Amino acid sequence: MQATSSIAQQLASIVGSENLRDANLEDSVCGVLPKFVVQPEGEKQLAAALAFANEAGLTVIPRGGGTKLEWGNPPKSADIILSTARLDRIIEHAWADLTITVEAGCTLQTLQQTLAQHGQRLAFDGLWPKRATIGGALSTNDSGSLRLRFGPLRDLIIGVTLALPDGTLASSGGKVVKNVAGYDLPKLATGALGTLGIITRAVFRLHPLPRRAEAFSFADEKFAAMQNHIFMVQDSQLAHTSLQVRAASGTQPCADILFEATEAGIRAQESHLRKILSAAAIVPSPGNVWSSTEDLWNDSNKSLIAKITFLPAELAHVLASVQRAATVHSLHWQIVGQATGIATLRLDGDPAQLLAASQQLRAEREASVGSFVVLRRPGQLNSLDAWGHPGDALPLMRAIKHQLDPQNTLNPARFVGGI
Repeated sequence: MQATSSIAQQLASIVGSENLRDANLEDSVCGVLPKFVVQPEGEKQLAAALAFANEAGLTVIPRGGGTKLEWGNPPKSADIILSTARLDRIIEHAWADLTITVEAGCTLQTLQQTLAQHGQRLAFDGLWPKRATIGGALSTNDSGSLRLRFGPLRDLIIGVTLALPDGTLASSGGKVVKNVAGYDLPKLATGALGTLGIITRAVFRLHPLPRRAEAFSFADEKFAAMQNHIFMVQDSQLAHTSLQVRAASGTQPCADILFEATEAGIRAQESHLRKILSAAAIVPSPGNVWSSTEDLWNDSNKSLIAKITFLPAELAHVLASVQRAATVHSLHWQIVGQATGIATLRLDGDPAQLLAASQQLRAEREASVGSFVVLRRPGQLNSLDAWGHPGDALPLMRAIKHQLDPQNTLNPARFVGGI
């Protein structure tokens, strides 16, 4: 008790007592309850608090908006939640150069609203933009349907500042779109789940907002026929921004395609689409169609949600394998797949059957140059590894982790291979 009181006093001396509190059940990370929640005012305070924790042998869980805190494996231990909620400033918007520098705790919605005033955007449509933060989206390597045209976040980030466990604020990259000199820390930090350092700020390249946007949908009863439709669209001269497929138990698969252009440009694209897919019934898409992935997370915490990666040409095979596994194990399934070869799958049913189905699907994906990463599972399945086989890169990943976080202070055991 005396040791805990001493830790609290020293943390309070760094960030102020008003920015330190005891953790409660809502702060649990995959069932592990931390001792304190710390909210630094700026990156120097955050780095100082992290350095103190590292020196004291305390483990730290970085947190932004908390929307993806359940992703990854349960931490081996969790002493401190280090929040970036107060690091929420937009530092510099160089609108003429199409770049922006923003602190990690800024929400996606706030960033996009600011950019829209200058007719610009970060071409990224991640989950839960009202709450999700820049740092959290980068750390989890989140991506949406805009990835097809603009690439993932790791292609949009051009600079980053990380607070390392020893208190160093390390920066890499710059404020120009072309930046190839030095160690590529921005891409290294993207998708690392906060295990190498805590992102405090990032620099992104931007894109203009489109004049207009319009989406269309088409369906087919068979997975193979839908795959052929996708091939025809991808092999055409259509300039589409997004292309996704939705499917679920007892329904026929449906594809959605998004065009961004002038009014005349969209009408020309629509005409070409109808000509290419002359046998398909093409209709305007529902207004909420691009939030379909987010909708998979609604209703129940008893479902299993996974991110599946695959070769784009394997889409029909993936849909068929999911349907087959769900049927064998008496599960209800829903999936939203992107033409880039990434899909989000939701399975509902008995936990034992969820475990068996996920193991079957993971084995199939890993045998076919893909992956099956569990993003959410019922509490009974907390022991299920989120990541699957780490591949040949694990020794290199461990070496980088040891170099940047030798005491395993940040998110211990949450990442691939128990990193």
